[in-house]
Amino acid sequence: MKPASTVIRQLFVAVLVAGLLGCAGAGQTTGEFVDDSSITTKVKTKLFNDPATSGWQISVRTDGGVVYLTGVVASATEKARAGELARSVAGVKSVRNELTVK
Repeated sequence: MKPASTVIRQLFVAVLVAGLLGCAGAGQTTGEFVDDSSITTKVKTKLFNDPATSGWQISVRTDGGVVYLTGVVASATEKARAGELARSVAGVKSVRNELTVK
């Protein structure tokens, strides 16, 4: 009989793997989902760290390497800068800059 800690560890790993597999979107493999999530995180980080962009106002979604930027920004310059930052992330195939200037 296995010790309880080993059984719990195996159960935890099984649940974690099932969760990752379940997170993949329709038509996406787990690897593609992880890559898209990584791209989204890197883009958001760049937006937060850049003084010219308001990271809180910009939503980022990535699907198949295509980054979608949505939200409201203060100027055309900020919109353009957000697009530049998104394009600079490794793995980005294209950027759909749908930001609204108010």
